[in-house]
Amino acid sequence: MKRRAFLAGASALLAAPRTLSAGTAVPADLLGLARSMARQAYRPNETPLPPPFAGLDYDAYRGIRPLAGRAAQLPVGPGYSVDLLPPGLYFPDPVQIELPHPDGVHEVPFSPDLFSFEPRYFGDIPDTAPGAGFSGLRLRHPLNSPDVLDEVMVLQGASYFRAIGQAMAYGLSARAVALGTGGPTPEEFPRFTHLRLHPPQDGKIRLEGVIDSPSLAGHIDMTLHPGTDTRMQIATTLLPRREIADIGVAPLTSMYLKGPMRAAVSDDFRPRVHDSDVLAITNGAGEHLWRPIANPATLQASAFVDNGPSAFGLFQIPRRYADYEDTEARYHDRPSAMVRPTGNWGRGAVVLVEIPTDTEFMDNIVAFWRPEAPLQPGSEHSFRYSLDWTLGLPDQTPPMRILQSRSGREHDQPGTRRFVIDLSGAPDGLSPDISVNGPAEIRGIGAFALPEGLGTRVTFLLTPKDTSALELRMVMRDDASGQPASPIWLHRWTPARDGGV
Repeated sequence: MKRRAFLAGASALLAAPRTLSAGTAVPADLLGLARSMARQAYRPNETPLPPPFAGLDYDAYRGIRPLAGRAAQLPVGPGYSVDLLPPGLYFPDPVQIELPHPDGVHEVPFSPDLFSFEPRYFGDIPDTAPGAGFSGLRLRHPLNSPDVLDEVMVLQGASYFRAIGQAMAYGLSARAVALGTGGPTPEEFPRFTHLRLHPPQDGKIRLEGVIDSPSLAGHIDMTLHPGTDTRMQIATTLLPRREIADIGVAPLTSMYLKGPMRAAVSDDFRPRVHDSDVLAITNGAGEHLWRPIANPATLQASAFVDNGPSAFGLFQIPRRYADYEDTEARYHDRPSAMVRPTGNWGRGAVVLVEIPTDTEFMDNIVAFWRPEAPLQPGSEHSFRYSLDWTLGLPDQTPPMRILQSRSGREHDQPGTRRFVIDLSGAPDGLSPDISVNGPAEIRGIGAFALPEGLGTRVTFLLTPKDTSALELRMVMRDDASGQPASPIWLHRWTPARDGGV
């Protein structure tokens, strides 16, 4: 999927909104609806997508546009409007969408005449499209100028949604839930069946969704507060139909093609190509973990075991245009996303899945929370958390902050790779504590001040010994007390695509 072009083409026409008439009555309680669905066998959507939405290629799908006042720029309360998105291409399944009206929420009836169709891709458009429905919605709010309703959030495809704050460009996504991600069997994608917008209050807007799949039903309740950073308060209720050991709670999905940890993955004029480059975790013990993301030669899944996590997120660290040299993609303006659990989520692990890719048009990075105990059929599980979409940096409480990570082959020492970690502050009275969990030699450890007061550089050489993966760990320690003076830097080394180090 052409992610960049798809997002660029997602903007609707600009025109004065008109009132949309209310549709049919809706369920009174969406959480109750999800509970009722979970007690029944899963019923997939088996209705084929009808013309004019069936059999579209990418360009034809982009040629369908919501009409202003009919499916675009529909006012839903002070400071907000919504665009309703057409079916087709990757989005065949209908989503029932309910919008607020003075007498409550009402379902919006679907019809082809809510959209315009580019004549070069479409002939006569039928009056009806039985079985078709909206594929999602796009929410607008005056983020950057008080008189312009900018895009702030999109929900479309499975249970995916993404959001931005001020001066941001769309990047990574979130989901209501993940199932089987990175596992040995095909991943299952629960999808939204219902979306309900509530009237905005105090600059915030609430949205509910019902999700369904063969393995579970569920409900998500989010309150969106757009701003410099856009914050969501989310409650997800999961209702398993079967035992689920491979659940992913609060999943984040991103893209990483290449960066200075292994630039040779892609022969490209740009120094970096990614939506996120670091997984940051604050665990239940208060430790700050910093895990650079990779594009490995084979699928990798890493589990960071914890009890009551404080926060985890996928971060885009470099923020200068020169870090990416991409005038179109605006990678330097793409948001990071941080999950902060509400209450104690108990024992489990933050899981990072890294999938090999040779293109920037594939989302290949996923991070989520996985409870230690499998979810049992007939049970109910609620997870509450905040989700911040931000240009800010992760929490790094210790005196030194990690600034960047780099690595490359040591060309005069075959089979050896050099790692470089830059941190803020001076190295006086501090030493790096570096370890590896498998058959490998670490040598050439050094820590020294960078020129012009730019901080401290830690460097070392790694020579693997007949192994397919190694876990590296580095933390700066105070020479006198032995206490950590930096976040804990973590990295999984795996062989390169050519089999080398």
